[in-house]
Amino acid sequence: MAKNEKRFIIVEKPVTAGAHVVDVFVDCQTRVQYLSVSIGSGGGLTVLVDAAGKPLLYEGNLD
Repeated sequence: MAKNEKRFIIVEKPVTAGAHVVDVFVDCQTRVQYLSVSIGSGGGLTVLVDAAGKPLLYEGNLD
């Protein structure tokens, strides 16, 4: 990965209300998807998994 390339990109930004912010990030090297939730001054990040517990891989374009 070149220095000017980003490691993570936002691939989905669902519509949210109020102080709630939800983003789906993808690791460009592994294609693993992560869910980020911010509520006011708090929040969290978690890996998205399928029914078997394996990380969900992003199948779209990373450009």
